[in-house]
Amino acid sequence: MTSYKLFASMPTDLALEILEYAFANDKKLYRTALEAVAQTRKVRAVYLEHQPRTDRFLTMAATLGRPPLVLAANSLISTWLLKKHTDVLTTFLDALGIKHDKGVVEDLPKTMADDALKSAVDGLLTKFPPAVVAVYLHAFNDMNEARWANLDALLESDPRLKLNG
Repeated sequence: MTSYKLFASMPTDLALEILEYAFANDKKLYRTALEAVAQTRKVRAVYLEHQPRTDRFLTMAATLGRPPLVLAANSLISTWLLKKHTDVLTTFLDALGIKHDKGVVEDLPKTMADDALKSAVDGLLTKFPPAVVAVYLHAFNDMNEARWANLDALLESDPRLKLNG
């Protein structure tokens, strides 16, 4: 699932959390996303900035669910996962025995054994909120060159990994 589709399907409160994180912790990323949303909506960024933050974030979250904003959505989700939810990434990669640097992987294996993958996913779901795990696993499988068919199947079939925004 691409990053813009993640924004379109994730719970609204999670999308707002991602935007709030960028607003509070990465002003440059937030500003870039705001400009991209404004351009897509054919308004000036200042128009959005004059809205109450909650309203602005709702507008941004809805707009980030559109195909033209795939890069902005990707940057927001990646940064949120890598900086705020490093423990989700490291827990998953450690459970699979994949070497990483704080969740960043140089070389992913082309495939992963079904039992190891299922065990790693089950472990994540016992420790972290299901919506965060679902966003991470969808993003992981979409944003990496090594796309695991068994992870695709698990994301499709496991109701705990559904995003119902």
